Amino acid sequence: MAEIKHTPVMLAEVIEALSPKDGEIYVDGTFGGGGYAKAILEAADCKVYAIDRDPEAISRGRVLEKEFEGRLKLLPGCFSEMDVLLEGQGEDKVDGIALDIGVSSHQLEDPERGFSFIKEGPLDMRMSRQGVSAADVVNTFEEKALADIFYRYGEEHASRRIARAITRARAEKPIETTTDLAKIIVSAVGAKKARGASRIHPATKVFQALRIYVNRELEELRLGLQAAVSLLRDGGRLCVVSFHSLEDRLVKKFFNENSGNIPQGSRHSPPDATPGKWRGPTLILKRRKVLKPGKEEIATNPRARSARLRTAIRTAEKSIPATVSPERP
Repeated sequence: MAEIKHTPVMLAEVIEALSPKDGEIYVDGTFGGGGYAKAILEAADCKVYAIDRDPEAISRGRVLEKEFEGRLKLLPGCFSEMDVLLEGQGEDKVDGIALDIGVSSHQLEDPERGFSFIKEGPLDMRMSRQGVSAADVVNTFEEKALADIFYRYGEEHASRRIARAITRARAEKPIETTTDLAKIIVSAVGAKKARGASRIHPATKVFQALRIYVNRELEELRLGLQAAVSLLRDGGRLCVVSFHSLEDRLVKKFFNENSGNIPQGSRHSPPDATPGKWRGPTLILKRRKVLKPGKEEIATNPRARSARLRTAIRTAEKSIPATVSPERP
């Protein structure tokens, strides 16, 4: 297989927001191809802990770890457990955290990983290579459960029709490959819609939904944001790049609630001291509006077109960060 080039999205903006400094400690919570970690290490004489649950990403990253020996440490695992992983390294506070939510170029371009409907491969989609696969979901879940997943995580309005087509198809034989599933989806929505004005392939939303469900991505993000707030020291910077509305809404809500940028009750009412509720600003928003990639970056890297960057700075507030409820069907 040809070497896959990984291009980190909104790299300049992320590095500017993190503002790496000598002697500081950073976390690249979604190591992937190592783009953010490498740029942070080149920007200052600092240390980076890079986390990834994909064993292949960790294996590829060993070369970079050797290049920055003593300054880069790869940690296999989920970024939702970054506080625990860093504690295992003797660290209880860091100065900056970068999260690039979604699929890496290596995962998307490798047909054997099963993330793409363009190239035929096994219907897998597991980032960690463990647990329930997309094929397990497609071939065993009830029709209603499939429809719920497609609608909730892919915002697919034809979810019921597609789920019905899948259950009919699998009754004849198991759905084993990415292209098999893509053909079923196209047949369900109709050839006319598939050839419509939209550039989005009709299988896009279903594949997104399956990937998010299989990898528990929204739950991972929710827990990761909470872990980040607990791990950052006063003045620490948090940068999150997301690629679709479900992720961005979750990040926006979390940032707003933890910065106090939420509707308030009467000024005469006492603050809510319920455990787990916001009791003081743990974050300061660097900017209210989301930052989007420029036209030049989109032209050279089309995958950047849907990227959204939100950044925040940790305060000295010790209260429990606000939480975002999990969303699972």
